[in-house]
Amino acid sequence: MLGFRERPLSDARLHSPAATPIVEADGVSRRFGERVALDDVSLAVDSGRIEALLGPNGAGKTTLVRILTGLVKPDMGTARVLGVDTWECPRNLRARMGLVPSGDRSLYLRISGLENLIFFARLQGMTKREARARASELLELVDLTDAARLRSGFYSHGMQKRLSIARALLTEPSVLLIDEATHDLDPEAAARMRDLVRRLADAGAAVVWATQRIEEIRGFADAVTLLREGQAAFQGTVSQLIALAAPRRYVLRLRNGRGSGDELEPALRQAVADGGTIAALDDGDPDDFLLHLAEEAVLGNVLASLTAGGIDVLGCREERSEIENAYLNLAGTQR
Repeated sequence: MLGFRERPLSDARLHSPAATPIVEADGVSRRFGERVALDDVSLAVDSGRIEALLGPNGAGKTTLVRILTGLVKPDMGTARVLGVDTWECPRNLRARMGLVPSGDRSLYLRISGLENLIFFARLQGMTKREARARASELLELVDLTDAARLRSGFYSHGMQKRLSIARALLTEPSVLLIDEATHDLDPEAAARMRDLVRRLADAGAAVVWATQRIEEIRGFADAVTLLREGQAAFQGTVSQLIALAAPRRYVLRLRNGRGSGDELEPALRQAVADGGTIAALDDGDPDDFLLHLAEEAVLGNVLASLTAGGIDVLGCREERSEIENAYLNLAGTQR
């Protein structure tokens, strides 16, 4: 049992037509003083889908998540969950949304994980017996049963994130809004977090997953909205994002009889000519060099020039993955 179940709704406004997305933002804009946090952003997320909200710090991800939860009112546009404007946000709608905030400060660190969940469940109107049963159920789901009675202040970052997920699931929500869930987590803990969220989506939840970690969305997210300075720079699938990659930096493994590293650079620059710049890697094998192609240059032509200059090309690979290149290009941070 994954902690997510569909259940009847008492408010008729929450019965959205089948064609209506579970989560919607329509032309949402928001300013904080002179700073534009969001500018005409729209998205739609259906049941059982994960929408990755991607972008660097300051791109507007957290502001959009807070608008979708009803914590911030948009200056323009509307945000709806289950067909209801989130700023109006009736109590029974809030019960259908689970929020995992970016920080750990929303937990009470002086009490145990079990006591945290019981406390928040009681705030949702559960009896003490119901709250304890639900808390125990969710601690098992997120693999924290053995740490249930340990003060959450002694939890690792990964354990605190899993406790936050458990708290978000207390009311069996239809929507999960997750902000930087894997920030500061080691790869194993981050993978466990993504696996848990993927299983919840497969069970029917609509998920908005805000992150700046480009590498985690492949094989995880169903769709991507990439924010840049408050605007949607890209919307589509992960495959479509990858297709926009334009790699210009390559690590070459080169060798000839003239030496290696700095000794070889003059000959390499002469061979590359106007095709780009080339230099020894600061930290790496002495035979490895970083080639940065000029805007109109073709990689094959540059490699042919190196070979014609008597230099053996032993290997060639992109400096960054294709998906990272696409992200950096769209986010405006490519160097």
